[in-house]
Amino acid sequence: MKVVQRSSFHSSQVIPISELDFVSKLLNRKWGLHSPATPIQQISISSSSSGKKQGLNKFSFLNNTSPHLGDEEMFKRKQDSFFYILRDDLLHPLVNGNKARKLDALLPLLQDHQVTDLVTCGGCQSAHTAAVAVSCAERGIRSHLLLRGEQPEVLTGYNLVSTMYGNVEYVPRSRYANREEMLRTHADLVAGEDGSVLWAKDIVEDVDVARMDDFSRSKTSRRKVLIVNEGAGDVLALLGMFRLVNYLSQDHLLGKQRPVKFVVDAGTGTTSVGLGVAAMSLGLPWEINAVMLADTVENYKRHENRLIAEFTSQFLTSSFCNRLDMIKWIDRQQPRKFGKVLEGEVKMCQRIAQETGVLVDPMYTLAAWETATELAQLEKSSIVVMLHTGGTLGMFGLAQRYKSFFTNLKD
Repeated sequence: MKVVQRSSFHSSQVIPISELDFVSKLLNRKWGLHSPATPIQQISISSSSSGKKQGLNKFSFLNNTSPHLGDEEMFKRKQDSFFYILRDDLLHPLVNGNKARKLDALLPLLQDHQVTDLVTCGGCQSAHTAAVAVSCAERGIRSHLLLRGEQPEVLTGYNLVSTMYGNVEYVPRSRYANREEMLRTHADLVAGEDGSVLWAKDIVEDVDVARMDDFSRSKTSRRKVLIVNEGAGDVLALLGMFRLVNYLSQDHLLGKQRPVKFVVDAGTGTTSVGLGVAAMSLGLPWEINAVMLADTVENYKRHENRLIAEFTSQFLTSSFCNRLDMIKWIDRQQPRKFGKVLEGEVKMCQRIAQETGVLVDPMYTLAAWETATELAQLEKSSIVVMLHTGGTLGMFGLAQRYKSFFTNLKD
């Protein structure tokens, strides 16, 4: 495993105890999810007797769907090779994984501020736009989804979900490259002459109160339009991670004292930053292994710094650290251009599903599974925990692009 940005947790970077009441304030709010709970399962790893196999092919997996948790129980068996998996893919039939977590704090605010329309963007098979479309429809809010590229010949997967629940428009890649201008222009069009437009980062409580009052209480505005960045890459998305980490840190689950190596696939990187901010704020000796899939380490760090700056200005009364030393931005075991699937990866997803009942996809969650498996072989002093970020409906879109890989599943 190649570590691009190696770092470690330092207790001196924990927020002072006088600041810890802000955690309670963050958590004392309305949420989109009824509960922060998620199924936790244990994946045992066995090595193959054949020395010729490479990568994941040299392992077999077994799933314990009801493992014993809690500090003592978890470490009593650490001599075995295994990792825990948080089954966030099971949170909702269509809105699950980190998409549900990133919308957890935002959705109640849409209703509190009487938002009528939401504008966001994503790729053709974006799980984010599908999650937004379904969540908005459930709340009587119109969603406007700007999808990159051309409409596929057959609508399937997340593209089909976005189309069924929201208002989809396909945007040329040249125009999509300037996302901020694209989103703002479309939001203005939706709002019309007497409507109002706001970005998600501005809807946080206590920020620009006068502007928020005008947005929420205006009787003349026919439409109140909110813009959400691609992948919900806004500071509000971090709060859902806070809620999850706070839940997991209970003594009967992962606890607060034992070292944990978290593994998560990084698309925009927002989920990884949220986990890191939460772990640091709660003083947890956790390390976040973020498997980079879609960008360079420089851009991931830039996104991290922006989110931390926004989080500090909007939720803290004193300065927060300007970087998270427990986040490790690491390369995928077999780096490639984002969106590319390699020979044998779909077959591996099939084998994992058949052996464990866990469906991973070759673009995102398989990368996290690879890293979790590797860390589980190496780690004896820490427990390894993988966050399943969902995204499995994206397999339908991949089946259109990589027909031969899926046809071979019958062999």
